[in-house]
Amino acid sequence: MSELLLIFTDYTLRNVALGSAMLGVVGGVLGAFAVLRRQSLLGDVLAHAALPGICLAFILTGTKAPLVLLLGGGLAGWLAAWLVLAVLRHSRLPEDSALGVMLSSFFGFGVALLTFIQHSNNASQAGLDQYIFGQAATIVASDVRNFMVLGGVALLVVGLFYKEFKLLSFDPAYAHSLGLPVRGLNTLLTSLMVLAVMVGLQTVGVVLMAAMLIAPAAAARQWTNRLEAMIGLSALFGAMAGVSGALISATRENLPTGPLVVLSMSAILLVSLFFAPLRGLVWDWARTRQNRRRVRLERLLLDAHVLHAHGTLTPQTLAERRREPVAVALQNLEALRSLGWVQEHPQGFILTPTGEQKAHELEQAMRVLPHRVEGSS
Repeated sequence: MSELLLIFTDYTLRNVALGSAMLGVVGGVLGAFAVLRRQSLLGDVLAHAALPGICLAFILTGTKAPLVLLLGGGLAGWLAAWLVLAVLRHSRLPEDSALGVMLSSFFGFGVALLTFIQHSNNASQAGLDQYIFGQAATIVASDVRNFMVLGGVALLVVGLFYKEFKLLSFDPAYAHSLGLPVRGLNTLLTSLMVLAVMVGLQTVGVVLMAAMLIAPAAAARQWTNRLEAMIGLSALFGAMAGVSGALISATRENLPTGPLVVLSMSAILLVSLFFAPLRGLVWDWARTRQNRRRVRLERLLLDAHVLHAHGTLTPQTLAERRREPVAVALQNLEALRSLGWVQEHPQGFILTPTGEQKAHELEQAMRVLPHRVEGSS
């Protein structure tokens, strides 16, 4: 609780938390479209391509002003995205191959430039390598304002073109048939992702930035099937990860904020993957188990209905029909009785009116299903 209160009193922690939260919101909103368009690797390309832009901005200007370096990184990321789109448009190279080649090429060029700068006699280059993994502790109020401006522009454009981006994400062919400028919208959406990368470079760095674009959206996708809700949850999860990472890093010295923000986001993603009611693995396992039990009981009811209609329903006759031990057949009859489908009778068991109705519904469904299958084929 004391660390939470520090957000309002500690200057450094407040700036780091606000900057990280803004990164989470912008990355979450734009990452939702990237995940739906199956362009998760594009965020990785944009982040890694920013490194040579940062180095070139420093070489050309000789300053480490964050805004100048972020602009250089953003321009390099945009150039990489434009080259990827050009390669895909004018060659037969698969998308994943084009993204992988561009990622390794730009990042390798950036590492070479960074090594060149570090071996130069320029004393002001110290700390430039921190953009690889982020330097959130150095965020000041002016940086937060820059993040707010960049993020605000990105969110404003998303709001203005929300319907177009939604159609582009789900059915680009239909969008093209309506006369929408699909190529221009693609470029615009990619440019907005570049803005998100610019917001996150100083916080989590080029290596970890892709996680803040993809993980919030992937976590939100487990909870909903609606785009509006997915975008909102993605932004919320990103903001929560940013603030929690900043708070955890404040509890002890020498804890890096950027990696902790990503780890917090990873924890939210794991919780969503396992426990989200819509797609969570635990709930999916529970639903699968429940469905298997339901199917088993329905088959058991149909067998009991046949015996009840053509003979005597007893544990012995049910065991003979299902080729199972009598003890198991008795347990199955008890399960049917607990559901109110059968009841005891002096000669064994009989179906209740509820059981008769349920068995009739199942038989009707079994008769209709083959006709539906034939019609669909």
